[in-house]
Amino acid sequence: MENQTFNMDVISIEGLKVNPSSSVPVFILLLLIYVFIMVSNIGLVVLITTERSLHQPMYLLFCNMSINDVFGATTIIPRVLSDVFTPITERSVHYVDCVVQAFASHFHAGISHTVLMIMAFDRYVAICNPLRYTTIMTHRMVVKMSVGAWLAAFISVAILLGLTIRLSRCRRMIFNPICDNASLFKLSCQDLFYNHIYGLGSAVVILGSSLGTITLTYLRIATVCLGGKNKVLNSRALQTCATHLAVYLILLVASFTPMIMHRRPEWAESGKVVSVLFFVVPPALNSVIYGLKCKELRLKVIAVPVLLHRSLS
Repeated sequence: MENQTFNMDVISIEGLKVNPSSSVPVFILLLLIYVFIMVSNIGLVVLITTERSLHQPMYLLFCNMSINDVFGATTIIPRVLSDVFTPITERSVHYVDCVVQAFASHFHAGISHTVLMIMAFDRYVAICNPLRYTTIMTHRMVVKMSVGAWLAAFISVAILLGLTIRLSRCRRMIFNPICDNASLFKLSCQDLFYNHIYGLGSAVVILGSSLGTITLTYLRIATVCLGGKNKVLNSRALQTCATHLAVYLILLVASFTPMIMHRRPEWAESGKVVSVLFFVVPPALNSVIYGLKCKELRLKVIAVPVLLHRSLS
């Protein structure tokens, strides 16, 4: 059966191996994290869109990240939660649903990098060319750059999955906890040369572009701040950049760790857990980092419960 090509609508998915005694704690933990991701990120978007004083390029770009975090977490976590109490032999997914999840997961990852590159450019203009900041980073420019970031990720992933769904299938088992491009094209017995080349090439371009952009941008920012005379303003600028840099480093670690672990057979099960954490850890931490590090956001967040208490009193 392994060598025969067939067209199956339903495929099996192994997913995470959770002991029956650990099923309830794992389910509750993941559910609480998911609720926190939804509440914190949606709350951040609502706060920024309703508060006119926060209608600035930096905070509007924060909205891009929060919306993407909600999207990414919703793509993966509910499916993982539904599999916790399902025996491994009974876990299955329709091929079309698997393709949609793979598209969404890669789309989320691509947007994470492209939006962070735009945010780095925003900080670069604000610190290195402050006199022209308002003329360069207009609302129109922010919208154009945001649309460009989402569109670039969409086109890249569309080509990636397009090369995969053209393949016939001769297998029906996915071993990862989530559907991704690699899991899908491994279902085929056809030549996968173009899939490997494009997949590796797109990963190198996205990761290389984001890493190069962030590195060069922040080296320039650090040079300007360290050479500046106004120590107070320079300190504030570096604190703002530290927020963005912390978010990027978390994303970078979450991106590279699964790649490394999946190449070591003895770490296969740990690699599955890490691949899920990519859609859990960054979305959960991003809103916390933004809220705590950005003074304006922190003050607005603190003011919300105070206003609610006064309105109820």
